[in-house]
Amino acid sequence: MFTSVLMIEKALTSADVEFVTTLHGDESVAFHVLLQPRGDQADRLLRAIDDVALGELDEAVRERETPEGEAAKGVGERALEVSLQALRASGSEAEGRLIEDHPLDALKSLVDEIGADEVIVLTDPHYVEEFFHRDWASRARHKVGVPVLKLFSHSKE
Repeated sequence: MFTSVLMIEKALTSADVEFVTTLHGDESVAFHVLLQPRGDQADRLLRAIDDVALGELDEAVRERETPEGEAAKGVGERALEVSLQALRASGSEAEGRLIEDHPLDALKSLVDEIGADEVIVLTDPHYVEEFFHRDWASRARHKVGVPVLKLFSHSKE
């Protein structure tokens, strides 16, 4: 069985589930999902800049309405549960947890703990962070010791 750590920032869509569960053909995969709820106001600014870069001005304006920090924890828990149920319904093994602080440290610990074969980072595009190689995937490649695959989620929230 292939073991993947899947880092996400929102609930998986059905297209996302199909995408990640078919990456390895017929080989069975066990997913260990890490979801980090929305961050602080600095993250909000970066998301708004990404929205503007994508031409989604309405989304940039709505960033103020998105729950942050502690307020986002309940939303994150529901998104994680929906994602785990969807992965299981596809026939994959899946377990997961929220990460609140130091996501890359949590990722490294989990990779070591379970002997993961790979890390999949599945997020919306984050152009500012990606340009400066400050996104999760770029930073994880230097930290985890297993292959890191960066994928873009199939739809916005």
